[in-house]
Amino acid sequence: MTDLLTSMQDALGLPTTQIPFTDEGALPSAFAVTELACASIAAAGQATAELIHQQTGRRPSVEVDRRLASFWFSTSLRPVGWNPPPLWDPVAGDYACADGWIRLHTNAPHHRLAAEKVLGPCADRSEMASRVARWPKSELEQAVVEAGGCAAQMRSWQAWQAHPQGQAVNAEPLVRFTPSNTAAHKPWLGSVAQPLAGLKVLDLTRVLAGPIASRLLAGLGADVLRIDPPTWNEPGVVPEVTLGKRCARLDLHRPDDRAVFEALLRDADVLLHGYRADALERLGLDAEQRRGMNPGLIDVSLNAYGWNGPWRNRRGFDSLVQMSSGIAEGGMAWKQASQPTPLPVQALDHGTGYLMAASTLVLLARRLENGRGGSARLSLARTAKLLIEQGPGAQAALRPEDNDDQGLLVEQTPWGPAHRLQVPLKISGTPLQWTRAATELGAHRAQW
Repeated sequence: MTDLLTSMQDALGLPTTQIPFTDEGALPSAFAVTELACASIAAAGQATAELIHQQTGRRPSVEVDRRLASFWFSTSLRPVGWNPPPLWDPVAGDYACADGWIRLHTNAPHHRLAAEKVLGPCADRSEMASRVARWPKSELEQAVVEAGGCAAQMRSWQAWQAHPQGQAVNAEPLVRFTPSNTAAHKPWLGSVAQPLAGLKVLDLTRVLAGPIASRLLAGLGADVLRIDPPTWNEPGVVPEVTLGKRCARLDLHRPDDRAVFEALLRDADVLLHGYRADALERLGLDAEQRRGMNPGLIDVSLNAYGWNGPWRNRRGFDSLVQMSSGIAEGGMAWKQASQPTPLPVQALDHGTGYLMAASTLVLLARRLENGRGGSARLSLARTAKLLIEQGPGAQAALRPEDNDDQGLLVEQTPWGPAHRLQVPLKISGTPLQWTRAATELGAHRAQW
């Protein structure tokens, strides 16, 4: 565990001090998933403590609960009397090709249409399986990607190391910080109890890493406004990740909505975005233009496959990166299974999300010190490299969840009442607390 945390502390420029992890056990996996959960949550907690120390001279203590961290890497929401929407589209998943395995990610309607453009309309998994079985994996991966869809053939870690994109990811740091030359002095409006009070976070992220980051920032007192396009939805995760946020919709191709967005951006302290690397550039909102609109902006972004190499603009999600990078193949060997074996949770998303939050906190601390904004870039593939190279984690099972693991508050969501699990991160004097229940996308106006 220390290795993962130390790597994160080094990447974030945090002191390499020990942080206690309480309880015991781990999620069953070929890889150190519970250790990744603890280390990434601890890094975000430590970055919060360093910010508070910078402002007050007092450094709060930080600790992380292993069990609760593991559970939060799956879902924190416990509905009362209702069921959340399904996470996956009916035909999303792993399929046997003529020469190996491929994963099709079809959760978004346009991604499913892209796959069916290549394979033909499929009513169910069995029909999809019979179509996929005729294709070589690399040809099908390429065809679906070229059609605008999302697919990844299963590769071994060794094959990924030899792949141009794997090599490009290997050359990237876990977090790439870039300082800004422009200054915008803003005082600290927060307190020990709510260190991010008064800060505006503009959230352009989607499932799942970015929303995890902004959820934590909201729990520390930030005003988080999430913006989605008019038709986007991710019903399986919205109740999980919109906690503490306001959610609005804008179409950046429409001049009036674009003007609203640019006004929001000028007033923001933090911009989080998880679009493909070239998406904002194509909208005329590249990094230089964003800095021009808001000189002190803290700009934190992620993508799936890294920021260099031939796949820098490729669509990707946690489950696809697991297939590409060798995680699903490594799990299959570990479990002695006959099909790809992913991580038990979407740990690349969650781990990268907490690292995004930590990066934001580090940049905020720097801005309070020198007045300058800055940016940070992360990727799911680079987090995957960290996890794979760590090797296996603890093998003892976690104690099963019980009612005492749930918080006492009842969260009144649009879908029905729910409890949240107790928070895995403890920062002395700084309780993580959210003032808004989870909400539907587009439920609010696009305004601070």
